Amino acid sequence: MSLTSTAHSLVTLASEGGEHGSGHASLSPYLTGGGALFALLLLLWITTRFNRDR
Repeated sequence: MSLTSTAHSLVTLASEGGEHGSGHASLSPYLTGGGALFALLLLLWITTRFNRDR
């Protein structure tokens, strides 16, 4: 496949997926981002508790 035909296929696929909406209706991007931030901060806190020798 050439680069042009691959790009055309990807654009066609992306435009077909856009007709049905993006994601699940109950997923809020702010809630998802906030949950991910909380999980990462929790992992950072746990890591620093176990790394007291520095």
